[in-house]
Amino acid sequence: MNDIKIAPSILSADFSKLGEEVIAIDKAGADYVHIDVMDGMFVPNITFGAPIIKSIRNKTKLIFDVHLMIEKPERYIDDFAKAGADIITVHAESTVHIHRVIQQIKAHGIRAGISLNPSTPIDILKYVINDIDMVLIMSVNPGFGGQKFISSAIDKIKDVRKLSKNVDIQVDGGITADTIGKCIEAGANIFVAGSYIFSGDYKERINSLKRG
Repeated sequence: MNDIKIAPSILSADFSKLGEEVIAIDKAGADYVHIDVMDGMFVPNITFGAPIIKSIRNKTKLIFDVHLMIEKPERYIDDFAKAGADIITVHAESTVHIHRVIQQIKAHGIRAGISLNPSTPIDILKYVINDIDMVLIMSVNPGFGGQKFISSAIDKIKDVRKLSKNVDIQVDGGITADTIGKCIEAGANIFVAGSYIFSGDYKERINSLKRG
């Protein structure tokens, strides 16, 4: 298998059995738990907050990859860090002080990521690329699961990889056994998958992604 990491998005899990689902994806071979936090403003939907994350933190030792799809994330960074996040990713479009937010995340001793929506250029990364640990390329418009992969994400992955050979590049949206290969070739190494994993046998689906 390729040296890539799979991060099931628990947004697609059975929420009434969230703790059990986290344990199940751990046993199935996941590397991260991708946790989408939505506020109903930056994106239309509302999901869960820091208390839910804290309640499932003791279910696994997997990396908690917290993706904040919220406006002014600086208001809640401390809460999510204390709840058990290992990585906090914020959208470049969600705050006017992105460098300050990165510093706020790093002050907790955890990794910081920046996410780019499909139509957002990578220019904003130029002055912070050496301060972050991960770039999250959205290959669908954020806020809803089950969308079709936007192919222009491939060129964006390539462009980000040219900026840095060391930063992790994560891709989120429409990731399946059919779409992951081109993303790997372009330079991505961490993949978020929700509907694809949770609509079949978890272990089988995760393994199919790791095969690229």
